[in-house]
Amino acid sequence: MTSAGADDVFCRIVAGEESAHIVLDDEVAVAFLDQRPVFPGHVLVVPRRHVVTLLDLTHDEIGPYFERVQWVTAAVQEALEAHGSFVAINNTVSQSVAHLHTHVVPRRRKDGLRGFFWPRQRYGADDEMAALAARIRAAVTPRSA
Repeated sequence: MTSAGADDVFCRIVAGEESAHIVLDDEVAVAFLDQRPVFPGHVLVVPRRHVVTLLDLTHDEIGPYFERVQWVTAAVQEALEAHGSFVAINNTVSQSVAHLHTHVVPRRRKDGLRGFFWPRQRYGADDEMAALAARIRAAVTPRSA
């Protein structure tokens, strides 16, 4: 189910050509342990079909894909007795493999991971926030299938 010509490590894992510690493998997605985890049990969930970013999933693929992400998140938390999890996707920037992948990282209170991985900042004023929210709100449109 990978696209012709796609040759990334995740496509090779999906095709069974590259070894990985698989935790889920079905018609929608494949999930496996990250080889360089933030914490042990860090799982990557990838769509079986080669797509590069979240924006490349079709309308019909989004629900089933995120259902698998939810299943894996529940399994990671249960199996590792984690207090919670960090679930994240990079689109293009900081995307080490050009194949959509969702990180599911087990979390424990006081595990040393502080919020996001980048510095946080504050808005200058409420009107700045309102203006940015208005711009984004105006751009929000349902994507076609």
